[in-house]
Amino acid sequence: MSAVQVKAFLDDDSETFSYVVYREDEKQAVIIDPVLDFDYKSGRTSTRGAQRLVDFVQAENLQVAWVLETHAHADHLSAAPFVKEQVGGHIGIGEHIKDVQKIFKDVFNLEKEFLPNGHQFDHLFKDGETFKVGSMTFRVMHTPGHTPADLCYIVDEEKIFVGDTLFMPDVGTARCDFPGGSASTLYQSIQKILSLPETTEIYICHDYPTPGREHEYKTTVRLQRQHSKHVHDGVSEAEFVKMREERDATLEMPRLILPSIQVNIRAGHMPPADADGKVYLKLPIDQL
Repeated sequence: MSAVQVKAFLDDDSETFSYVVYREDEKQAVIIDPVLDFDYKSGRTSTRGAQRLVDFVQAENLQVAWVLETHAHADHLSAAPFVKEQVGGHIGIGEHIKDVQKIFKDVFNLEKEFLPNGHQFDHLFKDGETFKVGSMTFRVMHTPGHTPADLCYIVDEEKIFVGDTLFMPDVGTARCDFPGGSASTLYQSIQKILSLPETTEIYICHDYPTPGREHEYKTTVRLQRQHSKHVHDGVSEAEFVKMREERDATLEMPRLILPSIQVNIRAGHMPPADADGKVYLKLPIDQL
């Protein structure tokens, strides 16, 4: 049996890493957090970046079982529907996406037909749920704090895909000031991750390189515990919450949060077209 392979793809605009996870001898794969290109100035979308994942899957003759989301991203639009259309797979996210949908249905005053019950996704994962892709075993870990619905995917108890929960050690941790976020909850979620074996490989969703290095996407539990600027061993929950809340108060909203959330709570689908046949996104005033 070959080792689990991880192919990373960087979206330069949002500094997001998407992943294809597979075994070469089995040709079974999952795709994690695919990105749809979106030009805010023109409102135009493109599948140029996501096509790289599709091309790789097809070149390697992989069969995609799942297109997995770690959460409803606030900094990019999901390309999950495009990827599913091109190479198949079920779109999955955590069951607490329903909480996020309820929050933002009110924020955006969405159409009454939009039901915040998660049915837009093919599957809603529960904390602790496991599933197989070929001989790979995936275990789901609910890690709220950044949002109520964040999930990590643990592969064969050796690799964990943490979404926005953790960044590289020199960058720190995710913000917690979005609706439904909580610094205290994030701290507790991170402790669950850092209780995994020290050799566990951590694959992050975003990297914002500090001076002197290029983008990176992989670290380990050991390195986080030793060197994370926010949650290394010895940092208490009270210290973390104080740091996180003070820091979050200085941060601007992500550039694409308003279009991203409206699309991502729909599993990457656009809102229904208006009577004129055109699709529109809303811009709520003085709400975030």
